[in-house]
Amino acid sequence: NYNPKRTKFRKQHRGRMKGISFRGNHICFGGYALQAL
Repeated sequence: NYNPKRTKFRKQHRGRMKGISFRGNHICFGGYALQAL
């Protein structure tokens, strides 16, 4: 269940990297990384 979610999140992060709020994305990504750890 974690693999597909990770792929989806990764795709979204890639598209948003060039987009609007990098700060908000960073917080979201940090939370994800913390959970993964």
